Amino acid sequence: MLSQLQPHLLLCRQSDFAPYFYDNGPSSTNGNMALFSISEDTPVGTQVYTLNGTDPEGDGVRYGLTFEKGSKEYFRVDPKSGRVTLISALDREVENEMSVLVSITDGRNKVVENGRVFVTDANDEKPEFLNLPFIVNVPEDTKAGSSIFTVQAVDKDLGSGGSVTYFLQTFPNTKFTIDGHSGVLRIKPGEFLDYETSKTHFVTVVAKDGGGKYNGQHQVMSSSATVTINVLDAQDSPPTFVGTPYFGYVYEVSVPGSEIFTVFAKDGDQGNPNPIQYSIVNGEIYGSPYMHKFCDLQFFPKEQNSSNYNIFFLIKASEFGPENELLDFSTTLVTIRVVDLNNHPPTFYGENGPQNRFELTMYEHPPEGEILRGLKITVNDSDQGANAKFRLRLVGPGRVLRVVPQTVLNEAQVTIIVENSTAIDYERYTFLSFKLLAIEIDTPERFSATADIIIHLLDTNDNTPKFSTDYYIARIPENSPGGSNVVSITATDPDSGLWGEVKYSIYGSGADLFLIHPTSGIVYTQPWATLDAEVKSKYNFYVKAEDTEGKYSLAEVFVTVLDQNDHPPEFNENFLEKTMIIGAPVKVEAVDDDAEEPNNVIEYSIMKADPENVFDINTSTGEIKLKPFIKSMEIVQNITRQKDCKWSVVVQARDRGSPSFTTTAVVKIDITEANPLSGPMAAFLMQSRDNPMKALGMVAGVISVMVMITVLISTAIYMRNSKSNRIVPARRIIRRRRKEQQHWNFKAPFGSSEGPDRLVADDVESNVPNRNKNNSGSWPKPPPPSAPVLPPPSRSYSRTPSQKSIASKDTEGRPSQSKEGTISSALVSELKKRMEQKIIEANQGYYY
Repeated sequence: MLSQLQPHLLLCRQSDFAPYFYDNGPSSTNGNMALFSISEDTPVGTQVYTLNGTDPEGDGVRYGLTFEKGSKEYFRVDPKSGRVTLISALDREVENEMSVLVSITDGRNKVVENGRVFVTDANDEKPEFLNLPFIVNVPEDTKAGSSIFTVQAVDKDLGSGGSVTYFLQTFPNTKFTIDGHSGVLRIKPGEFLDYETSKTHFVTVVAKDGGGKYNGQHQVMSSSATVTINVLDAQDSPPTFVGTPYFGYVYEVSVPGSEIFTVFAKDGDQGNPNPIQYSIVNGEIYGSPYMHKFCDLQFFPKEQNSSNYNIFFLIKASEFGPENELLDFSTTLVTIRVVDLNNHPPTFYGENGPQNRFELTMYEHPPEGEILRGLKITVNDSDQGANAKFRLRLVGPGRVLRVVPQTVLNEAQVTIIVENSTAIDYERYTFLSFKLLAIEIDTPERFSATADIIIHLLDTNDNTPKFSTDYYIARIPENSPGGSNVVSITATDPDSGLWGEVKYSIYGSGADLFLIHPTSGIVYTQPWATLDAEVKSKYNFYVKAEDTEGKYSLAEVFVTVLDQNDHPPEFNENFLEKTMIIGAPVKVEAVDDDAEEPNNVIEYSIMKADPENVFDINTSTGEIKLKPFIKSMEIVQNITRQKDCKWSVVVQARDRGSPSFTTTAVVKIDITEANPLSGPMAAFLMQSRDNPMKALGMVAGVISVMVMITVLISTAIYMRNSKSNRIVPARRIIRRRRKEQQHWNFKAPFGSSEGPDRLVADDVESNVPNRNKNNSGSWPKPPPPSAPVLPPPSRSYSRTPSQKSIASKDTEGRPSQSKEGTISSALVSELKKRMEQKIIEANQGYYY
């Protein structure tokens, strides 16, 4: 048997072939990943490929994917489906291709193939500048349009994404431009650099790529860099004098060689300054090459009382080069004033000669801008020129007075002017003290002089009385005797003498019960006044504080009358009768006329009851009810052992005031059981049993409403009838009208629900359409002439429905008649009304 199976086993082994991949080319997304390309911006987690192969025997296959040892793994494959997923981000600039080992196996045979995966470019890199930072040194005399620097930037992307163009972030008044392709930075045509104006310029260069796809969208990327341009100084500016114009002083007694002042010049080209030498034009060069001290060669004493005089000359500053060659120069004018000696300080003079104290008496608050004419002050400096120039200052309380003039040459009349009238206040200062200073301005000695100015102030009535507060709040108990103090009012006037005395007065709608003392300000009640919180508890009025000249101010006074417990509780009657239904309370009520709590809060209690221990009372509401065990009349009768169940209760009403007042009342209570009637009407009658006037008022109200409705209906019917009976004064056209046969339709007035009024209404309504039809169409032939008809009945004859309803009510109170007499009267009345109606219609037919 074994020998027979061996050939078959050999045959099966010979037919077991290995699985293999499909090779679908590099552009396919399934196969063996041979020459597979993927973009570097592919998101992680994306399925990028599908391994696809088969087994010749049709067995199931499984796939595998590995990388070379030490290499980063970018993909993962599902063994069953062959789906390849990206697991790491790609970057073409870091790794543009990679090797992968893909395998396929049927469980017995395994095939491994080597695949190449190429990473394609996406525009994900910004241009990068080379050789940063950019610092350029440019001479200031570089010509416009010259190239000064070349900017270079590279982009690692491929294609248009790797191309770079340049441009400048423009600013106002920029002096530079750049070539977009080469990156060459130039000075703009028509622009020049100036070291003296600006030593450094900052230019922002932007490098932008050509754009490309990234994550499915077109993207342009850029970067920027700053170019620092340092301007180098060039020889293009002459020397510049510092501190011009030059003006100096020299005294008449100065000796030859005395120093007057120093001039200074610097090279206009500050980057690399050249040495400077000074000289007097057409004169001699002195001293240092950088600074020169000019000295007077010869001065002669100035004659006494002679005027100052000036000396003018030119100073030349020359710039020399390294070979001592003259490069440039500039000149400036120097003025020297010869002055006399300053040997006289300023001096103040009064009417009688030199004086250092001036006094004045004046009223407070003079007008601003007013001159203090009582002060006669003169100031003088005997020197000449600048020695006689000084400044006047007034030292004292700030910005109250000012002095004119403030700068004096030789001599001036001093004027003091009021600047702040408010500050000159007698209530603050009875006198003001100032110091008048005269200080030389431009002299080395700074001679000065001082004078005291004392201003004595006189008071005026410039203040209004002022209350200590704008309003006063007072409280006073009611029933206080007349003349009781209420509140003390205080007002002050800072003025002196009689102007500071204050008089008080009172007025206002609430001031009738009060008085105020004219000098002390104490408010008290009128001698006859009686304050009652129950009548009025709040008063307010005004008080006035006035000085002797009528200046015044107002304050408001609020007075609250405090309630006292001066009213006892009171019942409506001392003997009350109530009807109590078992299970329902009865209420007694007392009133306390006091104004406030707790004086008007009442507590109720039972002082005595006959029989005892059968009633409870609510202390707050006064509701009296039976004890819970009394639930029927049988219990009540067992207690009293009488059929007449009328019990007496003595109720006390006590207020909560201090001291407390009480009042008692006897309540006669008739005990009864609940009425078997039910419904709203029964409930209303039971509630109003103790108050019959309430029920009577309710009935009267219902009757009034019914009467009003009846009058309105009667008025409406009357207006309609009067309108239909109106004769229009139009043209009169007499026409013959065919006499129509009238059909009387009598109905038993009491045999149906419709009464006589309804019968008349039906007949009137049956004739109205005929009238309307005749008005709208052709008129029938007029009836033959007949005797004049009767005039329409008077309005008082026909009764309106309301009158009939009232008449019916009147007849209800009369003795009833026989049935036959009633029917006959109704028929006669009905016939009479119909005849009257026909007469009215006949009269109307003759008028159009």
